[in-house]
Amino acid sequence: MTWLPRTLLLLCLACAPALSAHAVGFSGSSSSAGEAIHFTPEQIIKFAKKVEKAIAAKGARVAILARMGRPPAELPNGMHFTHVAFAVYSEITTRDGRKVPGYAIHNLYQEDGRPDVSSLVQDFPVDFFGGVAVLEAGILIPSPELQQRLLGLIGTPGYNSLHDPRYSVIANPYTLGRQNCTEFVLDVVNASIYQTDDIGKIKGIEKRYFTAQKVNVNPFKLMLGSMFSNEVSLSDHDGDPATATFETISDYLAKYDQGSESFAVLPDQ
Repeated sequence: MTWLPRTLLLLCLACAPALSAHAVGFSGSSSSAGEAIHFTPEQIIKFAKKVEKAIAAKGARVAILARMGRPPAELPNGMHFTHVAFAVYSEITTRDGRKVPGYAIHNLYQEDGRPDVSSLVQDFPVDFFGGVAVLEAGILIPSPELQQRLLGLIGTPGYNSLHDPRYSVIANPYTLGRQNCTEFVLDVVNASIYQTDDIGKIKGIEKRYFTAQKVNVNPFKLMLGSMFSNEVSLSDHDGDPATATFETISDYLAKYDQGSESFAVLPDQ
């Protein structure tokens, strides 16, 4: 494993798929292959179903879903959830060919063996929670109007055009050149709000209205991390590093998307 300062290594566990086989590696967006499994399949399935029911109870067609890939005590200050994605109510085809309603999860994940490159991947709630350290979900329900706009964008060429495959775990949401899962979600949200896929215009909107989370890691460690790990880059930062998080996106929609709400889901005791 490439050496990396401990705090930064934990930050790098940001966008990891769970049971998906799409991305294997030491970093944030790798699959659960090689990662410790903290819960039984039965616990994961039960929790994933609870999360789906919580989203469905709100009548949501689209939600922003977050998970905890690391215990909170091991994350930099100000960060709690480590990966976000879109949960979209869909007709899902089971392995035996049946059509059932449920939520498909639309993610940005790192590629196998290339931690500085990402892909857009669809999986399901059981996959999403398969490798978590804590069974807790963050759920952000946009307003009905924004949900409708997101439905019209997710999965389209315009949605795909917002993806920058050049990955950095601490991607700057105000600039081009690097992207992580939270920045991608933010870009898609703003593309839907302002009904544009002009990424230059979207970045201008984010600079003006969105408040990013400062990355509370020693600058020297960040510099070392960028030297020793492909998935850590400071090339898109000018000054103190900052990135988008589930919490900052929730704050943003609470301010600018009237009718949105966020809450957490915990396992049954």
